[in-house]
Amino acid sequence: MGKASVKENKKIYQLVREELNLTREAASELIDGMESYRLNKIENEALPTPDEVYNMSKAYKRPDLCSYYCANECRIGKETDVKELKIKDLSNIVLGMLNKLHTMDEKKEKLISISADGDVDDEELEEFFNIQNELNQMAELIDTLKLWTNKMIYEGKIDEKKYKDLQHKKANLLKK
Repeated sequence: MGKASVKENKKIYQLVREELNLTREAASELIDGMESYRLNKIENEALPTPDEVYNMSKAYKRPDLCSYYCANECRIGKETDVKELKIKDLSNIVLGMLNKLHTMDEKKEKLISISADGDVDDEELEEFFNIQNELNQMAELIDTLKLWTNKMIYEGKIDEKKYKDLQHKKANLLKK
């Protein structure tokens, strides 16, 4: 590898490339349709396109780059408060999900009571908000599990074809 940059405030795309000990030239050969001059612009001044981020995430085997882009650089993501997901260990994800499921088991009766009349009145609002927050945290854990799965697919630890076949089978069962 060439001499590492000493520039401060490096963008994530450069940090990830340097973690992989890749020059811009070597990285551009891995990234579908990207020339080294374009990678230089992305790392230093220009915003990448969604396709460029996707291609970098595949080449670098870092699906979290897509999450970073959506949460921090995409106008829609920033304006709709999309959360940036970080890749975690599978055990941390599963334990977090089990904890949230346990919490929701305790709150499901309250949610049924709140929603029975189709309205959320002032006395129910705080509890409803808290339950909604717990559900949002569960959704984030589910998305983190999807991110972890994509990383394992990118790294070849989960067979992509078998995984996609299972997805298609499940989708077809749901259509019936």
